[in-house]
Amino acid sequence: MPAGHGLRARTRDLFARPFRKKGYIPLTTYLRTFHIGDYVDVKVNGAVHKGMPHKFYHGRTGKVWNVAKRAIGVEVNKQVGNRIIKKRIHVRVEHVQPSRCTEEFRLRKVKNDELKAEAKKNGQIISAKRQPEGPKPGFMVEGATLETVTPIPYDVVNDLKGGY
Repeated sequence: MPAGHGLRARTRDLFARPFRKKGYIPLTTYLRTFHIGDYVDVKVNGAVHKGMPHKFYHGRTGKVWNVAKRAIGVEVNKQVGNRIIKKRIHVRVEHVQPSRCTEEFRLRKVKNDELKAEAKKNGQIISAKRQPEGPKPGFMVEGATLETVTPIPYDVVNDLKGGY
């Protein structure tokens, strides 16, 4: 039989609920608030069929552009041919979770503000820019002994006899 090309083709494992995560959906899923401009991850919950996005969007990160009663409007980039299109999709809240993609940036911002306040108090000027790690420092190898390796001469006559 030929392979199917349906809407949910090849999603047996993709939309399956994780191990020990089957059953009821926690209330935090429904009580979470989303604001326009938030980054969210589209993660399909296979138990909820309504408002389910296409399998392409599963695992994608997008930006919230609309908040409705039960759904979230998410803007996701999609590569089509040689261009990237911003696709706007509506997804139910069960299939969306807040993204952690800006977490490191927000923590760094708070840390930099603290460093700048400390430097200002001391009357110094510091740079809060990230710097590349740079090369590792060199070192001398000590206690190493040199050993000269020479090849054993290949004897054709003894090799044909089977001995050495």
